[in-house]
Amino acid sequence: MKHSFLDRPSPVITSIMGGQTPEELIAQARNSEFSGAQGIAIDLADLKPEFRNHDSLKRVIDSVELPFMFFFYRADRWEGLDDENRQKVLLTAAGAGAAMIDVMGDLYDPSPMEITRDPEAIRKQVKLIDEIHAAGAQVVISSHMQVSRTCQEVFEHLEEVAKRGADVVKIVTMADTEEELAEAFRTTMFLKRELKTPFIHLCNGKFSRPHRFMGPALGTSILFAVERYEPKYGLSQPTVAAVKAVLDNLHWNIKDYL
Repeated sequence: MKHSFLDRPSPVITSIMGGQTPEELIAQARNSEFSGAQGIAIDLADLKPEFRNHDSLKRVIDSVELPFMFFFYRADRWEGLDDENRQKVLLTAAGAGAAMIDVMGDLYDPSPMEITRDPEAIRKQVKLIDEIHAAGAQVVISSHMQVSRTCQEVFEHLEEVAKRGADVVKIVTMADTEEELAEAFRTTMFLKRELKTPFIHLCNGKFSRPHRFMGPALGTSILFAVERYEPKYGLSQPTVAAVKAVLDNLHWNIKDYL
């Protein structure tokens, strides 16, 4: 039976990871499952080229009873693959059993706020999304930016990328002040009320951590955490155990009041 991020109660606690070999990824996935993760997200940028194939990826996907998401942004550590060739690897992951593939909002046309408005780039994105769906996977369209955004800006951004055929839409902005944190909370609750597509709304920055823990209870459908900290992959994410403890003991969910 194929697993999905969208057939289980949200928020889905998803362990995010990278690795150079299938063995590294399998070990992290199994540790994450035992820590309470409900999904796995894998960055393919660090996976060695000889393992970017159907059999290796399927071995990773089959290692635990959880849905897998794969992403491959513009940071290939081995071959410097361009936008076109990175999607070939992601399509291979979809064919190997991935539940969800991440498509960048400015794929084929690097743009401010990671959202392209170029008709040809959008046409190519829609075609790719159709191919991913045909391979049996769902799609999240994602955008990351190093600035804060207002509630209306986030809503308009996500509505636009949802039109391209996404099953989930994702945006990561900044929260470096108290005011930006307050706007982030307001935004998540507004998205829950008004956006028709399941969404992932996350923040980085000095004031991001409260939103990382509370956002899932306010409507974010998938959240990311690490099983444990690894210096080469960054220290900014909360841990699976920490977010699970918060959500398990909060005894409150916005769905109860809608």
